[in-house]
Amino acid sequence: MMRTVETKVLVVGGGPGGYVAAIRCGQLGLETTLVEGRRLGGTCLIRGCIPSKALIHTASLFAEMSRSSEASTHGISLSQAPSFEMPGWRDWKDGVVNKLNSGVASLLKRAGVEVLGGWATFSDAKTCQVELDGETVKISAEHVILANGSVPVELPNLPFGGPVISSSEALSLDEIPKDLVVIGGGYIGLEIGIAMRKLGVEVTIVEMQDRILPSYDNDLIKPIEKWLEENHVTLHLGAKALGMTDSGKALRVQKQGGEEVELPADHVLVAAGRKPATDGWGLEEMAIEMDGPFVKIDSTCATSTRNVWAIGDLTGEPMLAHRASAQGEIVAEIIAGERRVFDPMAIPAVCFTDPEIVSVGVGPQEASDEIAISIFPFRASGRALTLDAADDGGFVRVLSRKDDHRIVGVQAVGAEISELAAAFTQAIEMGSVLEDIAGTIYAHPTLGEAFHEAALKRLGHAIHA
Repeated sequence: MMRTVETKVLVVGGGPGGYVAAIRCGQLGLETTLVEGRRLGGTCLIRGCIPSKALIHTASLFAEMSRSSEASTHGISLSQAPSFEMPGWRDWKDGVVNKLNSGVASLLKRAGVEVLGGWATFSDAKTCQVELDGETVKISAEHVILANGSVPVELPNLPFGGPVISSSEALSLDEIPKDLVVIGGGYIGLEIGIAMRKLGVEVTIVEMQDRILPSYDNDLIKPIEKWLEENHVTLHLGAKALGMTDSGKALRVQKQGGEEVELPADHVLVAAGRKPATDGWGLEEMAIEMDGPFVKIDSTCATSTRNVWAIGDLTGEPMLAHRASAQGEIVAEIIAGERRVFDPMAIPAVCFTDPEIVSVGVGPQEASDEIAISIFPFRASGRALTLDAADDGGFVRVLSRKDDHRIVGVQAVGAEISELAAAFTQAIEMGSVLEDIAGTIYAHPTLGEAFHEAALKRLGHAIHA
């Protein structure tokens, strides 16, 4: 049975880019259809960002309780060590995910968006078919927004299956492994690896480059390296994963210098990055210009084909959910007749390791001689002391122009520092100068005071440094 749908806007993909675009289209009175092959919310909500943060939170609680069972901590002691059951955690995590998934569905319904649960396959730039239960729906649209997202990179010598898993499977295990080998020292591998270590798993990280978190500068990663060393996480840098042993119970690795070793592994988490989801849905039928593996777009997120737009991971770095959402809003407003471009001053990047990292705007590696750098350490922060986080090497760093004091970059590492990402980004987006931050009253005691003090320090009159 074939049904035909004609719509003003067709959105492909129900992740943080697609569902935001669809909701905004609906708010603007545009007839909108959204097609999603899995669950609304996409990788971030269902299989990535939200589940991983749930794991990180639970693992941190477990680690705190474990320490209190070994020795009194801040006056708290437990008579016996805590236990952790993966199924119980998974039920709680699934409850969080389900609540958010239902929320997205309700928001789409309220905006008047028609949602079709199936995979869209394009025959030309404006026409696709969706296979539903017992029904084929042919959709023709005036505008198409591609928000297909990305998928984990699979290594040729370590295809997914059996003990070799992606981050999605790592967040849905039936039980925690005894030994976990993580391939990739980027933020995905480190976030999951650190959480697993807090749960008592023996964790080994294999990274081809000579340092972890290669997108961040050395000063930001030093506190992470300190945590890994203190918590006995094994690092193999400059190493190459060769494949599983014949028994399937260990990973063969070539270390820096050529030596081969076998690393015991109940599971091998391949966290070697993500790639745009461009295969299997008819992209080649749409006459769209590519930029390497990504869909090429201009400053309005328009592709080379008229009235076909692309947002999110499909269009390149940074492959972040909040970038996709911002692009989705802008495209919806452009289709509705507004004049918009995607030209942010800065996009925040957050790494939920222990401690956390935030980076916004220009970093020291890109800074010129016209840029001044000011740092305020968390060891001088009262709030960091009360969080037992003053000695982990944390700090807030502000980069500003020497001539007019315009803030061009902020980086920070420390406990709960992710919550300051909004303040850092807003300062840059609004064109703030050091005097703006120095003249703002920050609540005491909060971590935000470190941002204030870093600005004061550059102006020559820090109070607490």
